[in-house]
Amino acid sequence: MESVKELLVILISSSLVSNVVLSQFLGLCPFLGVSRRTGTAAGMGAAVIFVITLASAVAGVIYRYVLCPFQVEYLETIVFILVIAALVQFVEMFLKKAMPSLYEALGVYLPLITTNCAVLGVALTNVQKEYGILAGITNGFATSVGFTVAIVILAGIREKLAYNDIPRPFQGMPIVLLTAGLMAIAFCGFAGLL
Repeated sequence: MESVKELLVILISSSLVSNVVLSQFLGLCPFLGVSRRTGTAAGMGAAVIFVITLASAVAGVIYRYVLCPFQVEYLETIVFILVIAALVQFVEMFLKKAMPSLYEALGVYLPLITTNCAVLGVALTNVQKEYGILAGITNGFATSVGFTVAIVILAGIREKLAYNDIPRPFQGMPIVLLTAGLMAIAFCGFAGLL
């Protein structure tokens, strides 16, 4: 059983120090594509939090109690992809019924959570680091919170950039990539926390 201190270290490390987008460069497609407005970015972040946290729990249970006992650990990637796809379908159906405006705003990026390498990356990292189920859930939650923080910050900056006079060569995606790079440098400052 993991101690509270170990879980806190995982929480800080996964959300800030080893931010999935800004230091591991996973999940860049929705990070760059859905970060035009803070509301949409927050909605995507909430969906990612739900999917990654639940995927970490389900993948951890399946890995520990199904794949390991039957010695078929080599199937982990395929099984994790199936789990993630099922969870994303659940989120998509929920948002379509409960929040149609957010569902429309997320557009094609919502089904892309299925192929978001950050979701699969967290499940595989949990196995690679030999986290228990609770530590894996903590890692998944913290990683997705880090994703949400990064995407909402970028969306806020992009909203402010819309009102600025940006030189023609930097307009559009170049200024977004430059901003993301500066954010990655700023997040490197969190490395001293641990």
